Amino acid sequence: MSNIFIIHGAFGQPKENWLPWLKSELETLGNTVYVPKFPTPDNQTLASWKDVFSEYEKLLDQNSIVIGHSLGVAFLLDVLERINQPIKAAFFVAGFISLLDNPAFDEINKTFVDRSFIWPNIKQNCPKFYLFYSDNDPYVPINAANKLSTELGVTVTLVKNAGHFNDAAGYNKFVLLLEAIKKEL
Repeated sequence: MSNIFIIHGAFGQPKENWLPWLKSELETLGNTVYVPKFPTPDNQTLASWKDVFSEYEKLLDQNSIVIGHSLGVAFLLDVLERINQPIKAAFFVAGFISLLDNPAFDEINKTFVDRSFIWPNIKQNCPKFYLFYSDNDPYVPINAANKLSTELGVTVTLVKNAGHFNDAAGYNKFVLLLEAIKKEL
């Protein structure tokens, strides 16, 4: 089975949205699932998140799967740039790789996305990427999906009326994501 890592976004935490449900479903299938809690919004920097994740990084191996929501995607791209062992697959939900033109978020997200990503390293360290976006996300515009899909060379799964895939949009379960992950287990 797999070591699976679920990474929340800005203003997020491990026990919200679909994260606890997905963790439980994947554990029922025999996987080991980690959902670290990162500092946000206070002390939210790429460096502080790297510090938290440093204890988990050694658990990444060729059978590992990573799942990122929102800012968690940019964080995982940084992880994929640096690891020495390729993983199995990455699932990205409502991710972005640049500032969002939203002052409430841009300041705390800056260290994660106001940079150049090393795409060859990322693609070398992860052979399969799955992208999920909503057509009515109030935070992450659809052009963010186009940017990331172009860089990774993969298509986007566009979900109608899913908002930001959070509790406010009714996402305390995410069956479509679970079914996609099951195909990689």
